Amino acid sequence: MKRIALIFLIVSTIIFVRCSGSQEEEATFELPVTKEELGGRLFLDPILSSDGKVSCASCHIPAYAFADTVALSKGVGGQLGSRNTPSAMNLSAHDIFFHDGRAESLEQQAAGPIENPVEMNLPISEAVKKLSSNKNYLAAFKKLYNEAPNRDNLLDALASFERTLETSNTPFDKFMHDDTTAISESAKRGQKIFNIKGKCFDCHFGPDFTRDDFKNIGLYNGKDLNDVGRYGVTKDTADIGKFKVPGLRNVAVTAPYMHNGMFKTLTEVIDYYNEPQKFVKGSINMDTTMLTPLNLTDQDKTDLLEFLKTLTDEQFKGVAKNK
Repeated sequence: MKRIALIFLIVSTIIFVRCSGSQEEEATFELPVTKEELGGRLFLDPILSSDGKVSCASCHIPAYAFADTVALSKGVGGQLGSRNTPSAMNLSAHDIFFHDGRAESLEQQAAGPIENPVEMNLPISEAVKKLSSNKNYLAAFKKLYNEAPNRDNLLDALASFERTLETSNTPFDKFMHDDTTAISESAKRGQKIFNIKGKCFDCHFGPDFTRDDFKNIGLYNGKDLNDVGRYGVTKDTADIGKFKVPGLRNVAVTAPYMHNGMFKTLTEVIDYYNEPQKFVKGSINMDTTMLTPLNLTDQDKTDLLEFLKTLTDEQFKGVAKNK
């Protein structure tokens, strides 16, 4: 049902944008009935970029759990971003956003890519002007907010849409609701490894498998890996190289991984956590939990991978097989 709804949303957005040039067509066009639907149309519409070619969905691709498929996404003029695009799904229960945690609400988060000179390069004030000059969007905002587009209602619409992007229809969820056949025996072993030997549960727990904290997992050495992460926000030297612990729902769909997209597969991620010093030399400020190798066997790694795959929502099942 969710996939059907998403397809309908994409098609209706295309029609909605094209109809704005014709008053006759506009008069017969059905406007969005909720602010969530309006936010979804805005999310898919490149109108919020300076060149009219980049939308939120250009980087947060719906078919890949609203993440991207490359290490660094392209913004206006083909410019490359500086960090990997995280999934925009399963965020409604959280209050820390971006890899460095610089936004404390989904509304703040929504403004970031629009105004970022590399991503969409459009001041919110200019975005508001573009929406106000579009007859369809002007009518939609007046219908749903009783006022013309402005900064607050634009960001509210986008955030409202993002809050609908929750997933819980996974084999793991079925297993946790007493369907013992929902996951394989390998995945069941993998869950135990996740919780104990692999130490994954130390940081990835709760409904979305994140505790909204920041960790330095060894991907900062001040040389080839020089993104300071959370330190850029707090200016606290203890935060150098720390990044937000991501949620793991649909993680099998959202490759590549890490804040810089340096790992192409979950297998590479597991190998890294098993022996981080084997991959990165001279890590600075690395969390102490990463200093001792996990000593995972090949079977442990296979089982852990199978468990992570069970976190994939049914709507992405076909995609996950390709990752």
